[in-house]
Amino acid sequence: MSFELPALNYSYDSLEPHIDAKTMEIHHGKHHAGYTNNLNNAIKDSELEGKSIKDILSGLDLNNSAVRNNGGGFYNHSLFWSVMSSDGGGTPSGDLAKAIDESFGSFEEFKVAFSKAGATRFGSGWAWLCVQPGGKLGVCSTANQDNPLMKGVGCGGTPVLGLDVWEHAYYLNYQNRRPDYIAGFFNVIDWNVVSENFAKAS
Repeated sequence: MSFELPALNYSYDSLEPHIDAKTMEIHHGKHHAGYTNNLNNAIKDSELEGKSIKDILSGLDLNNSAVRNNGGGFYNHSLFWSVMSSDGGGTPSGDLAKAIDESFGSFEEFKVAFSKAGATRFGSGWAWLCVQPGGKLGVCSTANQDNPLMKGVGCGGTPVLGLDVWEHAYYLNYQNRRPDYIAGFFNVIDWNVVSENFAKAS
């Protein structure tokens, strides 16, 4: 069974002005499509073929760079697209809001921690909100296409929210202003989806 590029629940231009249509078109239609195709080629006729992406990544030998990079790229982007919408923004509610308050002190303090994780990631990578064993939330970042499902990357837990801070995610619109892009991301986060992810992970 091959992995397929996931369809978006919104049009390329629906996240504007925070994420522009041209970036979305290239990012989804070229970058993510490339990771998907390369992942399928990397696992073809191997013991990984037929496994779920979470099972592949959680048991991955990190020396397998083809699957590490492309499997991570496939999973990370699939999560990234799903946690954004044209109706996004605002603040979380319910159990997720309570967990954020308990783990970080307040939503504003969470925003500071998450934004810092993305802004200070040197080079390319991701910022994550993860559910730790026991249900507590944590923020961390990973390099390149690594993610918290991979053992030994220094960032563990079950990801419920991820932000791509590779330059291809923002450079057309923001150039070198990564903090502005991160601030814009908060205007398109679909907290209903993040809450669903949190409920499943908890």
